[in-house]
Amino acid sequence: MVTTDDPDGVDDEASRWRRTRCCCDEIVDERVANVQRNFAVAKSAKLCGGSGKELVSGWPYFDPDFESLIERIYPPRVCIDNDTCQDCTLVKVDSANKHGILLEMVQVLTDLDLVISKSYISSDGGWFMDVFHVTDQLGNKLTDQTLLRYIQQALCTNRRGGISKEVEAYPCPKKNGWPRHVSTEHTAVEMTGVDRTGLMSEISAVLSDLGCQVTAAVAWTHNARVACIMYIEDASKGGRITDPNRLVYIEEQLEIVVEAHHVEGERRSVRLTAPMAGKTHTERRLHQLMYADRDYELCRGCDGGFGHWKGCSGIHVCIESCKEKGYSVVNVRSLDRPKLLFDTVCALTELHYVVFHAAVSSKGSFADQEYFIRHEDGCTLDTEIERRRLTRCLIAAIERRVSHGLRLDICNQNRMGLLSDISRVFRENGLSITRAELWSNGERASGTFYVMDASGHEVNSNTVALVRQEIGGSSLVVNNSQASSSSLSRTSSSSLDERPKFSLGSLLWSQLERFSSNFGSIRS
Repeated sequence: MVTTDDPDGVDDEASRWRRTRCCCDEIVDERVANVQRNFAVAKSAKLCGGSGKELVSGWPYFDPDFESLIERIYPPRVCIDNDTCQDCTLVKVDSANKHGILLEMVQVLTDLDLVISKSYISSDGGWFMDVFHVTDQLGNKLTDQTLLRYIQQALCTNRRGGISKEVEAYPCPKKNGWPRHVSTEHTAVEMTGVDRTGLMSEISAVLSDLGCQVTAAVAWTHNARVACIMYIEDASKGGRITDPNRLVYIEEQLEIVVEAHHVEGERRSVRLTAPMAGKTHTERRLHQLMYADRDYELCRGCDGGFGHWKGCSGIHVCIESCKEKGYSVVNVRSLDRPKLLFDTVCALTELHYVVFHAAVSSKGSFADQEYFIRHEDGCTLDTEIERRRLTRCLIAAIERRVSHGLRLDICNQNRMGLLSDISRVFRENGLSITRAELWSNGERASGTFYVMDASGHEVNSNTVALVRQEIGGSSLVVNNSQASSSSLSRTSSSSLDERPKFSLGSLLWSQLERFSSNFGSIRS
């Protein structure tokens, strides 16, 4: 009998399964902890001049491969199920747990521009289980076998040695040219500061003058702050800029531009870096930059209780305590939009909260998310200061990607100074960039820009005509920004739905019962 008011309540079969997992986990966790502890000490001894193979506290040296012992004993299992639900594909993941694994899973799916309409999450005894209900952008099931294999392998790639060449060739959205992960092939320019009209134009112009080709760029604005990442290469030789003196000079020139309109004491930063390949996801890095810039400080959600949530399109965050289970319960209700789950989970991960159970669903125009969390140190959110900070950070993470203004989709010949020319046209016509993405693929470059006039109003048609003429009407497509912020849900409902009452006992485990016992190969 499932206990509907208990996040950990399960029927007898599920209980036996989970108890068995827990017993195995405790034994393996203890052994692996000893292995990792002694390996770390041995490695330290080797760095200090030893052989690295000395006995440490009575334990022999272990090969570094033992660091991944848990993941090799319990390799991830991914099942893609097209039979259970009529209107969506189920992606089921069963894996050894580690901090950040949920974000990795969501990241794979959102990078493919898939719609996640529901998700059920649970972790216990070092084990992680997740069920995603996904469709493509048109609301259809996923039937392309290469795409299904790509998803299955990508969800395991960090733990099982990568993606096959056949699957790697799959033409994923923005895959060619768009650097989802920071790469060693390019130098990354990271900048934060006060948002102002013409800033991107000035930065890209300086880079062009210094012989730097911008291969990709992304910028977000929020609460009068801006965060931008540009990937640059040497325009004459191609590839990453390696001359340290040149890098220092470029950084100094960019700092001059960013400081030009700042007053004393205002926060700003400029940094050139070449991180390890695949180390940080680009959009996750943007969240990190804006959080470090404290853009969340001015965030305010709706203060009404659950009864107020009906009919309100604002962002609602409610944090309660579940003392009997040692969780903090976070409920979030907001308008649904693409990548909402990624942004929320990213905020929780960056703040070092661990998600033990969760239920996420979208209905009509709204999305409801419920998380049972603890801090990495095992503590819950016991103080009002902690709860207020998490509330503001979640609101900021949701608001950053919300698009404002007119959307301009650009496709043009890739050339030196293209971003500088495009942003200059916007600046000369009095337009402010509220969000931007630009990526190149061989001889072509594509981008999406959201712009408003200098006073924050919509762009009039005459200005649009001038911009089209200067950039080139054949390479510019004008879209209404409402399309970009539309609901992920593909239903025809336009009414305001009441907040569903989640109960993880019934909502989560009813999905996970089948999940734990029905792993198999991809079914179509």
